[in-house]
Amino acid sequence: MAEQQGRPLADRRIAEVLATSTGGVGTHLRSLLVPLGRAGASVRVCGPRATEDLFGFTATGADFRAVEISAGLAPAADLRAVLALRRATAGADLVHAHGLRAGLVAAAARRVPGTRAPRLVLTLHNALPGGAGLRRQVLQAAELATIRGADVVLAASGDLAGNARRLGARDVRVAPVAAPPLGRPQRPRREVRREVGLEDDARPLVVAVGRLHPQKGYDVLLGAVHRWIADPRLSPAPLVAIAGDGPLHEELTARIRAEQLPVTLLGRRTDVADLLGAADVCVLPSVWEARSLTAQEALRAGTPLVATRVGGIPELVGDAAELVPVGDAAALADAVTGVLTDHARTARLGAAGPRQAATWPDEAATARQLVELYAELLGRPGGAER
Repeated sequence: MAEQQGRPLADRRIAEVLATSTGGVGTHLRSLLVPLGRAGASVRVCGPRATEDLFGFTATGADFRAVEISAGLAPAADLRAVLALRRATAGADLVHAHGLRAGLVAAAARRVPGTRAPRLVLTLHNALPGGAGLRRQVLQAAELATIRGADVVLAASGDLAGNARRLGARDVRVAPVAAPPLGRPQRPRREVRREVGLEDDARPLVVAVGRLHPQKGYDVLLGAVHRWIADPRLSPAPLVAIAGDGPLHEELTARIRAEQLPVTLLGRRTDVADLLGAADVCVLPSVWEARSLTAQEALRAGTPLVATRVGGIPELVGDAAELVPVGDAAALADAVTGVLTDHARTARLGAAGPRQAATWPDEAATARQLVELYAELLGRPGGAER
């Protein structure tokens, strides 16, 4: 009866697990909580206390239990996290881990001898970072164990899905992560531009949005800035505004100051719609992305986007963005210069972005897909005794 009344998860206990997050993963998870509650589930979010402070999961009606899962491998801390998560998920029917770090802890926490293990869903939001040596080998072993331990692996992009299949995942499905709608800008373009240091429209504004982290490729962006300074077609050179915080803040600040670059670090912002509305170009120079929220936001806003051709970006943006090789400052600089100096290209990208965005599933569709998956898994015979 409950299912017929639109509550297919009635009386089911669901645990959503995440590691340290300041952006996409936390935003995505929060968007799922209300639909899961409406489907009848009793939802508990398990993750670092800082994620609750930032995203406010409990404001959606979900319960929250602090489990300090860090972004990097830390054996002693991971053991404490496994024990804390085991307590927090006791009695859960299904555990959904968002990201490999959360998945590793969740897979270990469900291994309790003599008990019925909950179903485990793993969403892959990112690929393993590059590198070599022992740390890389440990990460690969953890990735293999986590992916093989999940009942279902959801991949945010096709390349992640392909890698999970190669590693022996039982059931892999591509599950796009939808960016929440930003809404329309709340402030006039001129006001926003003045705030970041521009007095008029004569000087271009290039905006980047994302955590100050090596994955985002901001070192390459600063290399492109040098080329804009020397390019006679861009006079004055664009002002670059980067919205985000993270571990590279001091390093980037020092380089910007030492090299006297026209770059301003805005810190974490809640007015991304205003920034995109004021920008002439949005750049995404990442080393890797799955289904970038920034790319989705830029295309929806009709802001021309220049991004790296990596991960899930090409399948996400189609021909609605300019794509360049990863790590190539010259190519990034040339592509942005082309957009800024070619009004026809600017107009084409501005019109193509919203059209491409209209082909993506929205948050409601993403949540419906997840409710259906949970109901499917919980309708199967129970997990194995462990």
